[in-house]
Amino acid sequence: MKKILFFFFVLFALVFLFKDGINNLITGKTVYETVNETMLPQDFGKLEVYFCPKDDCENIFVNEIKKSISVDCAFFDLDLDNVTDVIREKQHRLVIDNSNYKNIKMNFARSDDRQEFMHNKFCILDNSEVITGSMNPTRFDAYRNNNNLVIIESKTLAQNYQFEFNELWGGIFGDGEKVKYPKLYFNGFLVENYFCSEDHCEEQVIELLKKAQSRIYFMTFSFTSDGIGEEIIRNFYSGIDVRGVFDASQAGNRYSEYNKFRNLGIDVRKDGNKGFMHHKVFIVDDSVVFGSYNPTSAGNEKNDENVLIIHDKNITEKFVQEFQEVYFESLH
Repeated sequence: MKKILFFFFVLFALVFLFKDGINNLITGKTVYETVNETMLPQDFGKLEVYFCPKDDCENIFVNEIKKSISVDCAFFDLDLDNVTDVIREKQHRLVIDNSNYKNIKMNFARSDDRQEFMHNKFCILDNSEVITGSMNPTRFDAYRNNNNLVIIESKTLAQNYQFEFNELWGGIFGDGEKVKYPKLYFNGFLVENYFCSEDHCEEQVIELLKKAQSRIYFMTFSFTSDGIGEEIIRNFYSGIDVRGVFDASQAGNRYSEYNKFRNLGIDVRKDGNKGFMHHKVFIVDDSVVFGSYNPTSAGNEKNDENVLIIHDKNITEKFVQEFQEVYFESLH
């Protein structure tokens, strides 16, 4: 009798101790992932998505900066007078790529002196909000090229971007510390945040592509990454719905993935915009990747870039709608 009671006691103890492990086997999560998820930062706030040129991106940008007290911005390029004026008026800090630095007459602007690009397009507002996306605050990007502009009210993301900005302001280009908070929960859904080259943006996109279940759509200005290309091809052969739009001016590049994809029968098109199709977007099921990162070796290894991955169906559907518009306007 004692042996039977002891057996049931041990069995109960094992079930109690390893119930999380059993649940994780069912859900496909490791204990490490589960523990980490419960410890991730959690933010709540607004998240607004805009697409240029159909939305009034310049005024949205300007109005957001105008109402802020503290603003730090890192831009590849800048020629919108309204944005320049408000930055100059409030003496906000600005880092800009050296190829466009000569056009900026500000004592509080800095640039790198490298051949590679400081390719970011972001601002941190009052330590609590981030503006990012593919849009440079230029006339072409606001009024002619296809772009996205995203505003996120998150203190955690603001910390990540502020740390990156401080590195750039301090003269650290093309490298730096890994992002402090690569994952967080925002309004109840998972968000990932990375900076190239230190956070290996190409690897982050590939990891997401590996999890694809039903669809992969993409809009890319420049796409020469064989690693990402191979993962897309693997998904295509697995029966995943793969469609993509390349900027027409870049698709003819001999290193572009465009011809490789077309020759394999993948549904890819050249865009129909007379300007540039400047998005850097990957849609994988109900998740979306966007930011300044073009899937190229320079974007991954040399330039300064930023990437957000949002795992939320509602936000992703906004990018799907933009993709559909760009896709149906594109050329075969």
